[in-house]
Amino acid sequence: MSKPNDSYINIVKLCVGIDSVEHLQDWRAQKAAEALVRKAPYVSSHTTRMWPKREAELLNGGSLYWVIKGVIQIRQKILRFDEVIGGDGIRRCKIVMDSQLIRTHGAIRRPFQGWRYLKADESPPDLPQGRKPAEVLPLAMQQDLANLGVL
Repeated sequence: MSKPNDSYINIVKLCVGIDSVEHLQDWRAQKAAEALVRKAPYVSSHTTRMWPKREAELLNGGSLYWVIKGVIQIRQKILRFDEVIGGDGIRRCKIVMDSQLIRTHGAIRRPFQGWRYLKADESPPDLPQGRKPAEVLPLAMQQDLANLGVL
């Protein structure tokens, strides 16, 4: 995790339409390539309708934890929040994140809408740095172990 204290909070969000960490990596690479063609900088972000009420805590070291196929598997450090006004005139929040995808230990999450706050001490720990993707347990095994309370 980012910091060993609870002076920050995280967000957990479903990664809709993404089947695996590799799929998310590929999707992000495609978006970066499209930005390069347009000669525009690529910014890793997610736009949502709600502005977080706990913005200061999120910006004090928080991350967005992505739920992929029912399991938290990855996180991205939150850098800032940008205001975006849609074509419909509605104010939205663009969560701008570090482009690095940090793998975490699996943590089962039931489907939910929107996003939820996730306390620092309740967030799944990062996998050891340098751990190769092939060393990550298969998703089905992560889910079984989480159901048993092992993960």
